Amino acid sequence: MVAVTGATGFLGRHVVAALAAAGWQVRILARSQPVHPLWQDLEPEVVLGGLSDADALRRLVSGADAVLHLAGLIKARNAAEFMRVNCEGSRALAAAVAAYAPGAHFLLVSSLAAREPALSGYAASKRAAEAAVFDALGRKRVSIVRPPAIYGPGDRETLVIFKLARRKRIPILGRMDARVAMIHVEDAARVLAAQLAEPPSGLVHAIADHRPDGYTWQEIFQTAALAVTNPQPRFIAVPPALTRAVGLCGGALARLLSQPGMVNAGKVRELLHRDWRVSEPELLIVSDANPKITLPAGFAATAAWYRRAGWLTV
Repeated sequence: MVAVTGATGFLGRHVVAALAAAGWQVRILARSQPVHPLWQDLEPEVVLGGLSDADALRRLVSGADAVLHLAGLIKARNAAEFMRVNCEGSRALAAAVAAYAPGAHFLLVSSLAAREPALSGYAASKRAAEAAVFDALGRKRVSIVRPPAIYGPGDRETLVIFKLARRKRIPILGRMDARVAMIHVEDAARVLAAQLAEPPSGLVHAIADHRPDGYTWQEIFQTAALAVTNPQPRFIAVPPALTRAVGLCGGALARLLSQPGMVNAGKVRELLHRDWRVSEPELLIVSDANPKITLPAGFAATAAWYRRAGWLTV
């Protein structure tokens, strides 16, 4: 049996489906009874609660053969909120595993941003979460996987790329010489499910599609433009200073409204970072689970899903 946190999120929904297809009995932590088309034929056991509920964590992990930790914040009001959920939540779950599932393989899904913890509160919290899990369980019980940018049907965070890609003039906010690794959500889910069936590695790995060296921002937007039938857009490089100003304004607005926002100074520092590639030594390779979906095919399918769902107008 595998216990899963973050099961109702974008990646989590696909991972639960992949785990069930691989033959796992799945138990999830959720705040309410989940319903999703991907789970139409699945009946995961549900433990109601959150990462701050010690009794819920006990019930979630008791008797588990493996624990997959996906839950976390990707936007928050401040760095302390990121740390409270992403780091301390991971620490609490690892402590529950140590107490109630001593033989379980603990797989933490982190982020490639954890490689650069000084860039943002989010990146710092993901790096701290990795350290907290290793401290609680030791390396012999743990595997850590850092995904790059994940996209695919149902993802609201990368929808903005496709909306911008419909324009005749597309602004490039990131550096023109930057490299960004990508992976389709179905490939990511399949790799994680396969890794969970392996013994704990005790290492920090990264995953990516067949281009671990990544893509330029212009390549990413050009591919998205083709997916939304905009074959010849013009690309405009936005000066980094202007991009930073946008981040500062976004952060100020979020503080004013006391609401978490994706656009802030930390996120802009991540966006302007030149190297989000995945190097060969850190690349996770799991037998029979290597990524299969190319960026053009993945973007085309994602754009088609957005249209069907009404998220992207023609």
